[in-house]
Amino acid sequence: MRAVFNVFSGTGNTDKVCRAIMAEWTDAGVECKYVHIGKDCEVRDPNKFDRMVIGYPVHAFNAPQPVFEFIKKLPQCSGGVLVYLVKTSGEPLGLNDGSCAHMYDLLRKKGYKVCGEYHYVMPYNMIFRHSDGMAARMWQAAQRRIPSESREMLEGRVKKLKKGPFKRLVSFIFRIEHPAMHMIGKSFKVTDACTGCGKCARGCPQKNITMANGKPVFGGHCVGCVKCSFGCPEGAIKIGVLNGWRVNGSYDFSGVPATDDEVCRYCRRSYIKYFREAEKYPLPGEGENTGS
Repeated sequence: MRAVFNVFSGTGNTDKVCRAIMAEWTDAGVECKYVHIGKDCEVRDPNKFDRMVIGYPVHAFNAPQPVFEFIKKLPQCSGGVLVYLVKTSGEPLGLNDGSCAHMYDLLRKKGYKVCGEYHYVMPYNMIFRHSDGMAARMWQAAQRRIPSESREMLEGRVKKLKKGPFKRLVSFIFRIEHPAMHMIGKSFKVTDACTGCGKCARGCPQKNITMANGKPVFGGHCVGCVKCSFGCPEGAIKIGVLNGWRVNGSYDFSGVPATDDEVCRYCRRSYIKYFREAEKYPLPGEGENTGS
């Protein structure tokens, strides 16, 4: 069996989840290829594979614009490839289920069969910062689910999240975030702390950043992934009107997971419900999976 992972990931959460799934598949003998979605990225013909995974973080109840543009570049489906969507977001809200509605439409027009979708909660990199304990519990929940759900995908299991008219409407309305980020991105600036290392320009998936006189210049094709700001070793990039929502520093996923009492108050009941569902599955090494 052969599989291709097409993944858009700004700050690394989606990449972390998709690589864990790919590791499960590789251990099962699947030949896997991995593509980072972005401007001018390689488009591998899905018809040469048995499985295709499209991974993305939820941006304003949608997939990021580069994911839509990538799907438009795919050739017409002429084989039996099965498609699975893997999304990450900072909260387990049902509204996020509608984020892939437009993707379904685009893929269906090209003849692709979307068999299932999986939603993993990972810590925010915008809006507010979770504690490292919350980040560790989120990752632990993903580690519990990934072995079983990876097998489901390999077996061709159909598993779709509910996307009613209201969720589709919210997703459609908030798609205004795509052109809005093009304008907001032009306002990104660097402070005097910038050393001109160029990491932001090299890492921008949209190639929206160029270097001039040793400093980054931000163009008009930003998609709000904030990889530049989050990955700046000096913390020197200010992201315009969004700067007050930026999360500072990376998360430590290896610490002690938060207890129920330590779960953040925002969407607390939803988080605990999500964690309880994940705890039906054992952590790797705890024994055979007894979850459904």
